[in-house]
Amino acid sequence: MPAPFPTPDMALTHILVVADVTASVQWYDEVLGAEPYREYGSSAVMSFNGSWILLVEGGPPTPDKPDIEFGPPRPGHVSHSFTIRVEDCQSAYETLTQRGATFLTPPYDWGAEIRCFFPDPDGHLWEISQFVG
Repeated sequence: MPAPFPTPDMALTHILVVADVTASVQWYDEVLGAEPYREYGSSAVMSFNGSWILLVEGGPPTPDKPDIEFGPPRPGHVSHSFTIRVEDCQSAYETLTQRGATFLTPPYDWGAEIRCFFPDPDGHLWEISQFVG
């Protein structure tokens, strides 16, 4: 019989390929408020509200992922994004702007949701979203 999956002791880590790990650690710490957990080689692990973010430099294929190259996103193209549900989008927008986040637009009211987006230094897209109901 196969082992159960997932199990309560498992954790999900989001891997983000970045151009400069040091600059990204600084941004994730100072702007987003993620906590540096550990660094090893050219990688850094950040803790954010119960989730893990692993910042890694790009690289060529390896034996365990043949034909797969890791690279940061292209400008203007998103293949992965994050959403942080907040109680007050305007307040979160102001806090993150003061910390250095550069938003694409101010919070936009869609009726049932107010949201806005901001990129990290490599263009990974983050969203703050307030459910209005």
